[in-house]
Amino acid sequence: MSDQLTIAGKNFDSRLMVGTGRHRSMDEMVSSIEASGAQIVTVAIGRLDLSNPQEKTILDFFDWDKYTILPNTAGSKTAEQAILTARLGREVTGTNWVKLEVIPEPSHLLPDPIGTYEAAKELIADGFSVLPYIHADPVLATRLCDMGCSTVMPLGSAIGSGQGILTMEEIRLIIDEASVPVVVDAGLAVPSDASQALEAGADAVLVNTAIAQSPDPESMGEAFKLGVLAGRKAYLAGRIPSRSTAVSSSPGAGAN
Repeated sequence: MSDQLTIAGKNFDSRLMVGTGRHRSMDEMVSSIEASGAQIVTVAIGRLDLSNPQEKTILDFFDWDKYTILPNTAGSKTAEQAILTARLGREVTGTNWVKLEVIPEPSHLLPDPIGTYEAAKELIADGFSVLPYIHADPVLATRLCDMGCSTVMPLGSAIGSGQGILTMEEIRLIIDEASVPVVVDAGLAVPSDASQALEAGADAVLVNTAIAQSPDPESMGEAFKLGVLAGRKAYLAGRIPSRSTAVSSSPGAGAN
């Protein structure tokens, strides 16, 4: 039975998206992403050096016939900056997909809900498939779904913090109400975090720092692949109810 992730009409076998930031070397980046089995790779367009056409960028280290590129607007502090970066990304990569990030304050890196909403509205009108990074806000998520975003991407915890998922109750509400795929993004540290998100019914996760900064990125990439697979399989299988009392696992003949 096919169990694919569908975003903006495109199907994927993997439910793990990965980022390209913070890797110690290009070799580690490429090998860890290959080991992860991810098919969607996000690239910060605003952080590419495009001034010298002869100089290699991250874009030159991947076979884009194997991966779907997801340009992101990281570094944008306002809606206006994000819109300009998204349009630059479309020119550079040829895709109308964009991971929308509007983050005004570098001390906590939390997304701006108003700027995100305003930028998403204009980008959708301009023909983009918008995948917005947001706080785990069920009301905002619903508004973005209704607007026509291709996913919603609520944070688990602060970017790069490795705190795991601190917003699970809000994420569950988003999952229950969303009409598009829900991708848990930011703060995931270990594969069990990814598994937890998929077990709860999230459609996918996005992981960057946990893989890039691991002492062994290739092994961690593979581990996240397995965590996502386990979480999704558990969600489809269905968990047993939680009970407040013990229930014998071997009842029957001979019991007193």
